[in-house]
Amino acid sequence: MDVTEDMVRDVCTDAVFERGDRYLAEGRVHEIHRVDTTVTAVVSGSRQYDVRVDLAADGFAPWCDCPYDGPGTCKHVVAVLLRCVDDRPPDEGDRLDAALNGADADELRAFLREELVTDADLRDRFLAHAGGSTRRSVNELRTSIDRRFEETNPEYDVVFEPIDFTQWFDLANEYRKQGQYRSAMIVYRGLIESLDDNMERVDGAYDHFSSAFRRALDGYVDCVVATERDADTVTDAVAFLDERATSGTPFLAEHFERAAAELREEVGEQSCE
Repeated sequence: MDVTEDMVRDVCTDAVFERGDRYLAEGRVHEIHRVDTTVTAVVSGSRQYDVRVDLAADGFAPWCDCPYDGPGTCKHVVAVLLRCVDDRPPDEGDRLDAALNGADADELRAFLREELVTDADLRDRFLAHAGGSTRRSVNELRTSIDRRFEETNPEYDVVFEPIDFTQWFDLANEYRKQGQYRSAMIVYRGLIESLDDNMERVDGAYDHFSSAFRRALDGYVDCVVATERDADTVTDAVAFLDERATSGTPFLAEHFERAAAELREEVGEQSCE
């Protein structure tokens, strides 16, 4: 889990490394915390940016909500990683474990339930972790994701900065871990439809939104294939992808076509068995 300057240089350009180093020297890294191998921080730039890295992951699995869409990671992530080279924040994991181990079970249950009542996103993830399937429709999920686009720049019909889709990807991943592939499909499809419908509003951070779209599309295809090789599910998914290829954002059409071709191949393999 040790971080070196050479490791940081490997995930960014030389110019970005210098900017990140300068940001660290200027004291722009704030509210830095670590639990196990995950480090979160706030970095001051033209505004306050949230940063998250995993010191144990290949390439540090960086995330930042800034609009950077160049090669490698951004200067805010670099500043945080460089902070971890010589002054890694203390691990709060043991403190967290001690608090959990010492908590009264009934009080902990009451606290968790209160949080779940008021936080719909956390509630969805908890229910997914407990093995339940989603009760939300694609339209409901798409509406909640669309709302994030609308809130990003309410005065104009243009989105300049990246949107954090982590909560939906985490939810889909939780369903996948529990073997609830149909529920994961619904989440991925909500992401796909919202990103496809809103892509022409994007005017910046193109790599961020394109990456999120491809990730959602790949996850959708993987889950369709994983549904016990259900031919009807595959056929319905192909129809959805074909429809989007012709009616959706033009420069995303080739991605829909590729995904549909993959699933058609799956149907062909099933018919030969």
